[in-house]
Amino acid sequence: MIFDNNSNKNFLVTKRIQLVRVVILALSFVLLSALAYYQIFFRSRYVILARKNRLRSIRMEAPRGSIYDHNGNPLALNVIMFDIKCYPNILLQDDNMKRIAEALTRCGIVTTEKILDEKLRKQYTTPYSAITVAKNLTFAHVAEIISDENINSLVFPTRSWKRTYPSGKYTVHVVGYVGEISDKELEKRQGTNYHGGDTVGKNGIEYVYEDDLFGEPGEELIEVDAKGRKVKDVVYNEPVKGDDIFLTIDLEAQKYAAELLGDFRGAVVVMDVRDGSILVLYSSPSYDPNSLTWGITHEDWLAMSDHRERPMMNRAISGAYPPASTFKAIMGSALLEKNVANMYSQVYCSGYYELGGTKFRCWRHSGHGTENIFRALSDSCDVYFYTLAHRAGINALTDVAEKFGVGKKTGIDLTSESSGTLPTPKWKKHRLKVGWYGGDTVNFSIGQGYVLMTPLQVLRAYAAIANGGKLVTPYIRQGKVKTAKALGISHLTLETIKKGLYAVTHGGTGTRASAFGVDVSGKTGTAQNSQGADHAWFVGFAPSGQPKYAAVVIAEAGEHGSSVCGPIVGKILSYLITGKKH
Repeated sequence: MIFDNNSNKNFLVTKRIQLVRVVILALSFVLLSALAYYQIFFRSRYVILARKNRLRSIRMEAPRGSIYDHNGNPLALNVIMFDIKCYPNILLQDDNMKRIAEALTRCGIVTTEKILDEKLRKQYTTPYSAITVAKNLTFAHVAEIISDENINSLVFPTRSWKRTYPSGKYTVHVVGYVGEISDKELEKRQGTNYHGGDTVGKNGIEYVYEDDLFGEPGEELIEVDAKGRKVKDVVYNEPVKGDDIFLTIDLEAQKYAAELLGDFRGAVVVMDVRDGSILVLYSSPSYDPNSLTWGITHEDWLAMSDHRERPMMNRAISGAYPPASTFKAIMGSALLEKNVANMYSQVYCSGYYELGGTKFRCWRHSGHGTENIFRALSDSCDVYFYTLAHRAGINALTDVAEKFGVGKKTGIDLTSESSGTLPTPKWKKHRLKVGWYGGDTVNFSIGQGYVLMTPLQVLRAYAAIANGGKLVTPYIRQGKVKTAKALGISHLTLETIKKGLYAVTHGGTGTRASAFGVDVSGKTGTAQNSQGADHAWFVGFAPSGQPKYAAVVIAEAGEHGSSVCGPIVGKILSYLITGKKH
């Protein structure tokens, strides 16, 4: 069969058309199948993506709870400031990070791309949840930033809270201060309401009660148009302020303690002997926590970092010192409890005690003559305690010292408390790799050698003597009182020691403490200091007949507890009992 040329051409065209139709049908089928697949099976996913594309989330940090003293005086408050925020997806576009960094720097907020990148890393959760690029700004700063045409379409301001401390240096070692949450802190709080950039407590009450003070962050969910401009509010959850906290501290007494201690390095602590509440806890030198939250100068930081002054150290609970002759009340209790002595036992003081060829001197080189427990405390006679302590042995002495809390933290609701040191033969062997000698016991008996106590530990021991044998747990936050522990010392022993402490301030070494309108019982102390002049101590309680408060003062390099610290204790106790300053 023969085909002409026209018939052959028509056949080829028809075949090609049919092939195109098949391809078009196949492509249409694939396209329709894909549309159906994504519309049906991935519908919810794309609805969410679309919603996120038009919704923006702004997290609002809650104002921290305020902190007050027991009279309602403010110790830590919040003031309104402003943050500058930006969305991560905006920040990462083009050269926006560079533009924002340069604009903020022009406004006096020194920022770099590296800093912004670090903030993005710490705060990032989703592309549409705003992060903070600058915080705690004044209204003037914000006005300058949002009027900058280079970035006003990229960032926006929100209200924030700044911590301020009206009582400043007077209460910083109690209240503490706040700062931005660190990576380590954030990691510990995974799964909680904490977020990168949040403000958290770093020390003191701010740190200990962080969970109560923090509050509940809020959230604002807004709808935006294609250009990112706000159209309307979708959800607004108001932040919930943290709990307010009231302390047992008396701010006026705290300021008076600072005035009395003056330029001495040291501490003043006052406790209610009945329940352990702390009315005064002042450490000197101090520093202003506002500089840490509002911006610290180089000079201020150098002052805070001074290795000799150590203003950031809370000497009241972290400073471990030889308790010196204040320890004699504890040693006297040990001698009585272990039946090594009674109130009639006598020791002759010639000015020294000789042991193994070594003479251990009394502070009064001419000697005190015949001493009993009352006179030994009143005169602060070293030889009396040397003699009977060596007779008792170190194990009997440390057994009673442990009951008074020596070598143990008191449990106060503050950070960085030291446990001090209760030296024993086992401790010395482990720590120094040498044995215990008789001379160690002799030194221990007058609060020297290896024994170390914090001012709060000394105060707690005297409070137990004053209240009739209850070892209280000191506390700062109102309502945190804990059940006291029985001291395990007989009533007769405690009464004997109390009479001895009364004799100290009525004709003994601490007479000046009772010269300010209240009857004080207590003990002086002078601690050897390898770095210079001796440290001065005084610890006492008042009124002597029915004790309410106990106070302790240590003045580093103060030399004489009777003349330096005794009057401070007398004045602060008089103020708390009578309301009068001297």
